[in-house]
Amino acid sequence: MARLGFDERELQSRRAIFELHDEDLQRLTAIRAIAERHMAEVVDGFYALLLGHPGTRRFLTDDAQVARLKRTQSAYFLQLFDGRCDLPYVENRIRVGAVHERIGLAPKWYIAAYRRYLALLLERVVLDIPDRAEALAAYQSLKKIVAFDMSIAIDTYIAANLESLGRHQAAIRELSTPVIRVHERLLLLPLVGAIDSQRAQQVMEMVLVRVIEEKARAIIIDIAGVPVVDTKVADHLLKTTAAVKLIGAQTILTGISAQVARTIVQLGVDISSMHTLARLSEGIELGLELVGKRIAPKEPS
Repeated sequence: MARLGFDERELQSRRAIFELHDEDLQRLTAIRAIAERHMAEVVDGFYALLLGHPGTRRFLTDDAQVARLKRTQSAYFLQLFDGRCDLPYVENRIRVGAVHERIGLAPKWYIAAYRRYLALLLERVVLDIPDRAEALAAYQSLKKIVAFDMSIAIDTYIAANLESLGRHQAAIRELSTPVIRVHERLLLLPLVGAIDSQRAQQVMEMVLVRVIEEKARAIIIDIAGVPVVDTKVADHLLKTTAAVKLIGAQTILTGISAQVARTIVQLGVDISSMHTLARLSEGIELGLELVGKRIAPKEPS
């Protein structure tokens, strides 16, 4: 509820947009006895649709599960006629959306199921009300609360899906930003792909953590795999270099092509605070020198 920003104010706002008024809730309470009489038929009809379609049948794997879900659905059905629409009611509906997202039920199946739900309510409950005007009013109230429920469940589905997507993207960014230990106190960060503000922040955080962990004196940042180096990318590199310098290490920038060099000059970006080299191999040689090592030719045997 916190992630969705669902508080009392949002509750009243949503009730207003769905025109779900107190008189609607009272009208639903008044026909609860009729709803109880037809509850089993509605629930059975609801699951007959789900079990009859291959797209939804795969979520219903065994008879015990179906029986358990029918009991849950019966409780849900009767809650429509409780005459309340408060925050505890909303919390219950949020759980419905979260479960649907977790099991992988696509919104199209969810919406189709609710269309069937409304049809069953009309056939089994509303048409059992003797007074036609009262029956029509009851059906309008039912449509309002069902639409209200659907909006909550779908919002929850989307929020949970976006949260899951965010975790996956973070994992991908972490994998695409590997800080490699080349030698004692020398690190290498090969950057591949576009660099946006979020990834740049992650790069800086990861570089600083690894430099401190490894007590590194130098880190090589290779940008050969970065397709575009613009002012923003250059600024991110400068900030990372400044942060690395504050903790006692130097930055070596490699992978600078002729096009990148020309772009940096044209942009007027001052990168004199870091060592710059064209090739990664040259950067490794310099890095080794900075940590007191060097590459020497093998002695003839």
